[in-house]
Amino acid sequence: MLPERLETGRLIIRPIARGDALAIFALYAQDPEVVRYLTWRPHRRLGDTENYVDRCLAMPATMSRTYALVARAQRRLVGALDLRRPDLHRIDCGYVLGRPFWGRGLMSEALTEATRWAMGEPDVWRVGAVCDLENLASARVMEKAGLAREGILRRWLVHPNLGPEPRDCFSYGLVR
Repeated sequence: MLPERLETGRLIIRPIARGDALAIFALYAQDPEVVRYLTWRPHRRLGDTENYVDRCLAMPATMSRTYALVARAQRRLVGALDLRRPDLHRIDCGYVLGRPFWGRGLMSEALTEATRWAMGEPDVWRVGAVCDLENLASARVMEKAGLAREGILRRWLVHPNLGPEPRDCFSYGLVR
């Protein structure tokens, strides 16, 4: 089972809720710069974001959970963290942060806490994530969270905002 909640000094990391859709839409889901390296296009209407939240909530918590990142000080949603458990022995991660919160170390803080939790689980042996070769900010987040660059996955993911062809990605992981 993925955790119900995590906390850091500056963040509350809680499961995404239907009521988060408006904040997600307003903060980052419609921002082309934020979603540039993600696997979905910017949302054009609030309904797109509501559908996204519904898909997140439909996933069994044993396999995948999307978390809202809430800044403690402002009690404001600032981004999201996705933890996926495709196999019992590993956790895959994805994340997004609203542009006003870039460069503050918040995503590294969230990923560090998620990694700490995962490495404390007796049956988890690996935490991993990937990012586009051009997404150096995401690569830095993973490095700051303790993940090591393992190599390049050729033609790994389609980033529709960059074109229709699969792109090369850095693979990062932490193992025990």
